[in-house]
Amino acid sequence: MRMLQRTSQKLISFMIITDILLTLFALESAKVLRTTLPYGVIDVSIVIVDFHWMFYVIVVFIWTAVFLISPVYDVKRTYRAVDDLQITTIAILFSTLLLAGMAYFFYRELSRVMFLYFFILNVTFLLGFRLLMRAIFRLSVGGWPSEKNRILILGAGHVGRQLASQLRDYSWYGIEIVGFLDDDIDDVGVVSLPHMTPYLGKLNLTVHMVKQLKVDEVILALPLDAHEKLVAIIRQLQHLSINVRVVPDLVELAFIKTTVENLNGIPLLTLRDPVLDPFQQVIKRGFDIIMGGLILCVASPIMALISMLIKIDSPGSVLFRQKRVGENGQLFEMLKFRSMVQDADKRQNEVIRYNENGDIIHKSANDPRITQIGKIIRRTSLDELPQLINVIKGDMSLVGPRPEMPWLVELYEPWQRKRFAVPQGITGWWQINGRSDKPMHLHVEEDLYYVRNYSLLLDIIILWKTFGAVVKRSGAF
Repeated sequence: MRMLQRTSQKLISFMIITDILLTLFALESAKVLRTTLPYGVIDVSIVIVDFHWMFYVIVVFIWTAVFLISPVYDVKRTYRAVDDLQITTIAILFSTLLLAGMAYFFYRELSRVMFLYFFILNVTFLLGFRLLMRAIFRLSVGGWPSEKNRILILGAGHVGRQLASQLRDYSWYGIEIVGFLDDDIDDVGVVSLPHMTPYLGKLNLTVHMVKQLKVDEVILALPLDAHEKLVAIIRQLQHLSINVRVVPDLVELAFIKTTVENLNGIPLLTLRDPVLDPFQQVIKRGFDIIMGGLILCVASPIMALISMLIKIDSPGSVLFRQKRVGENGQLFEMLKFRSMVQDADKRQNEVIRYNENGDIIHKSANDPRITQIGKIIRRTSLDELPQLINVIKGDMSLVGPRPEMPWLVELYEPWQRKRFAVPQGITGWWQINGRSDKPMHLHVEEDLYYVRNYSLLLDIIILWKTFGAVVKRSGAF
């Protein structure tokens, strides 16, 4: 996002230098702790050595390379504190393992316990630095104190409001929305503007507001039928030293990945690039086959026991097969351990309920159709284990938006169908952020977060957090 570059370049440079200094300080502190803490008998002259200067160079190189390759300094991926801390911790772990592997061949005399101390201190210092930095920036009212980027949004419709909500997430990087201008806004619209963002008046005040409020950027988020107004405003702004951006009002048509190409000065807007490029598709499929196969082998004895208990508990088949909507809207047969009575589908209307907003909640903790063994395997999510077979077959992925039933998909708005741009998964982003206790219409937005931010690292994070959610037995029924 180029509008963040002016702020983020200085911020990232500052973070890189500070991360390196804190990492070296953690390394020296780990040496001191290894010789002072009472953990076993050590010969200081053998286990703790004075590092050659080249060792420090290697540490700096590994940490800098891993942090730059990973999304540690990607402001779009780390604006949430929880994402920032998780990504940084994984990058530190990977860097430490690389250093330990290198040390095994060239510095075998180094203490393994010292590496443990180093990892703990490195995580503590770097995460503490990030939390402190966020607190300082927020106290300074909106971000990097000397690098405010003041933005005026023209258009207070759906697109403009959605844009304002997204930009608010970057406020601590110095993004400041000064207000909206719009000709068609009504009193209700003024009240519903996001985060108390002020409505400043009509579009004919654009130049006046830019000068009065010292605006750095103007973003036009006007509807398609306002073409003449858009052209007129752009002409008025050409003589001012500000950035002008246009958000196309194509929300119902646009897909997840939108790219802009320049053809001899003519911008080409691509609405349908694949979410996963060919390399990412190979990596994700390979990860699914390897990890899915390993988990299936480990889980086989448990699956055999569950099959036997289901047969004893109630009549009927062991597996429940149901049509679900997969990647690109393709139907497939999803497998689960049967946790309900045989005629459960015919009694679906007994359990469909709505929350106060009218959103569908199609799962219930008190579903009368669930068998005794079904209550146990649903609460522990063990009923999902047969879907490992779907993963091996290629119908599903380990991680992705949860495949929905066709009748639910028919209720989707066009923008909600973007979730089918990636393989559907056994677990996903919305499952670890509330799981089944969220209504159907809400979890789609969290699925789209996963689609927009896909990476193998994110898959690993989701799998790890899923394990924690299952252990806590939260939200699965």
